[in-house]
Amino acid sequence: MSSAPADLTIAQAASALAAGDLSSVELTEASIAAMTAARNLNAFITETPELALERAAESDVRRGHGESAGPMDGIPIAVKDLFCTEGVLTTAASHILDGFVPPYESTVTANLRSAGAVMIGKTNLDEFAMGSANVTSYYGPVKNPWRAADGKDRVPGGSSGGSAAAVSARICAGATGTDTGGSIRQPGAFCGIVGMKPTYGRCSRWGVVAFSSSLDQPGPMARTVKDSAIMLTAMAGHDPKDSTSARVDTPDFAAAMTGDIRGLKVGVPAEYRIDGTPAEIDAMWHQGEKWLRDAGAECVPISLPHTKYALPTYYIVAPAEASSNLARYDGVRYGLRMPGASLDEMYANTRGAGFGSEVRRRVLIGTYVLSAGYYDAYYVKAQKLRTLIAQDFKMAFKQVDVILTPTAPSSAFVIGERLDDPIAMYLNDVFTVPASIAGLPGISVPAALDQSGLPLGLHLIARPFDEATLFRAAHALEQAANFTARPVLVSEL
Repeated sequence: MSSAPADLTIAQAASALAAGDLSSVELTEASIAAMTAARNLNAFITETPELALERAAESDVRRGHGESAGPMDGIPIAVKDLFCTEGVLTTAASHILDGFVPPYESTVTANLRSAGAVMIGKTNLDEFAMGSANVTSYYGPVKNPWRAADGKDRVPGGSSGGSAAAVSARICAGATGTDTGGSIRQPGAFCGIVGMKPTYGRCSRWGVVAFSSSLDQPGPMARTVKDSAIMLTAMAGHDPKDSTSARVDTPDFAAAMTGDIRGLKVGVPAEYRIDGTPAEIDAMWHQGEKWLRDAGAECVPISLPHTKYALPTYYIVAPAEASSNLARYDGVRYGLRMPGASLDEMYANTRGAGFGSEVRRRVLIGTYVLSAGYYDAYYVKAQKLRTLIAQDFKMAFKQVDVILTPTAPSSAFVIGERLDDPIAMYLNDVFTVPASIAGLPGISVPAALDQSGLPLGLHLIARPFDEATLFRAAHALEQAANFTARPVLVSEL
């Protein structure tokens, strides 16, 4: 084995474990050491080294008996602290969930555990997954392991910023994230890793702390497209406990990556060419087209005419659902409870102290758009627009197999920037939100460095439940981009 354990991808680590070159305990010890050394990134809310080593030892025993559970068996991963984990603190990065230790396991993390994956800890995120920079967490901001020439700390993206930072910093080869409007793909781009949002319904939401129930979707974060495919195969599957879980088979997504995209039709939407987009992002997008053409694909101009309405639609639908979902946090049954002279006062005091400013802002927006007199003007109109946006994609996919766009309108920005301008922060999701609104699978692949030396990502979108084609196209893009850069901080740890 030529690489250090922390440098191995999931696929490489699985091969090393199968060959007996490495034990899961050794691999897990390397991840724990990297996690400890990189605490300055604030990527983790809860570390679980003892539990990790126990599960790693169990994996080694299974392997010794010839009972390996598959390519994830014995692989250390991080889990976004939005997934309920039995016996392990689950906070959603919010003060209001202080001390909440679930007596049950989310379906996705249970699936990964059944596949033999080893959880090393719970990663930091924007509070209740509401944010694009991982700066709204009660536990403080996460630092992106990448540094520009100015040496300033950058955001890792959000809301799955802790997971993205952990994978990028070589703490672990894979991590779970959730994507509501771009919360896997945008941090993937900011941290120079692969971030993949499956089709809505592909992965169960049961046991995932809810933000926006019609949009939330768990997915994998890894350093390569193949690793993302391996992880998704282990995570996905129909779940009768989730009424929105799709009754579809889970293929071996990694096996679908044939390397051949000849004849594939790639749509390039005119509406994603937005005024003010940095020239280097536009140049990367054109380069992505060339890479796919050189691999045998055909690039076709397409139109998604309702794209400009996607962001305002999202910021009505998501807060409306959040205001409903977060009503359960009342200080009565679990988590934080602040005293009050009456029940109503206790509710108000608990929520006032327990929710951060961004969560309060979105709950207020959501309550407003659902209120009498405004429901038809805002929420109903947003749902109609959502249908039109989905129809745009449906029409486009009659002509093309995948759609190519940039992932984000910028590279990672400095921590503290845009905090006083929520609209500027929301615009981070301008390229990722449309696919979320339509429930489509999307993936961000690291493609280039900007002039400051920070990573940029290219984004592919596919038909519902056609993740196999998405991975095939993304793998071709990854091969052409040959993105080998890594964060400077890793060498300093």
